Amino acid sequence: MTLKEKLEHIVAKNEFDGEDRKIFDEFRKALREGKIRAAERDENGKWHTNTWVKQGILLGFRMGRIIEISKETETFRFFDKDTYPLRPVNLEDKIRIVPGGTTIRDGAYVASNVVLMPPCYVNVGAYVDEGTMIDSHALVGSCAQIGKRVHISAGAQIGGVLEPVNANPVIIEDECLIGGNTGIYEGVLVRRKAVIASGVILTRSTPVFDLVKEKVYKAEGIEKPLEIPEGAVVVQGTRSIRTDFAQKHGLSIYTPLIVKYRDEKTDTATQLEEFLRRF
Repeated sequence: MTLKEKLEHIVAKNEFDGEDRKIFDEFRKALREGKIRAAERDENGKWHTNTWVKQGILLGFRMGRIIEISKETETFRFFDKDTYPLRPVNLEDKIRIVPGGTTIRDGAYVASNVVLMPPCYVNVGAYVDEGTMIDSHALVGSCAQIGKRVHISAGAQIGGVLEPVNANPVIIEDECLIGGNTGIYEGVLVRRKAVIASGVILTRSTPVFDLVKEKVYKAEGIEKPLEIPEGAVVVQGTRSIRTDFAQKHGLSIYTPLIVKYRDEKTDTATQLEEFLRRF
């Protein structure tokens, strides 16, 4: 039986034995090594969810029991499922983890030459590709897919989407710049080289207005998430509310706006960060 078939068999059970635990440990190790992942992109650029992988992650929470993780101190203590310990990391992994409270949950893939600034958190099922930087107080949620050479700035929140199992997680493709204190949630897809400016919030229900192409981008059902086009530069904006009450009080509502597409000037502004990664 394949690992997929074994996991699907265990998912249907209500009680688990030692052999089930061994299979789950094999599954978690495969996630950690990037051999399997929650979502993958096909040759046409379309992302597909691996439902069985997300089911396997949920299985870990059902199977696990709460244990004390912090055994060496009486005051700084942690209690979590024994199926999801901290991810083992060593020097050969070539991950730069700056001291100060960063945590990677096991079952997350973190590639070589990734830089993790303290404190940040990478949850189970996440996939973080080569050369990416995750800055202080940033979150990479469960099953989120992060591409190569992405910069996730301080305070940014990249949501996951573990449930429903057939829904794509948040996906950030290669060479994107995610500004500080941004929030990207509910399966939003950010195409390569896009720039999400500081403070922008993107969800499934958020329409994004493209001032360059004069288009509006929206999610459509579970199959079509909100998609930010390649190279788009997204900033915070507002649009007026047309009801009489809103007009009377001068009210407007938050709206993300695409104000330009990435150019040579935008690329120059990101070169300092590339310098910092390499040295």
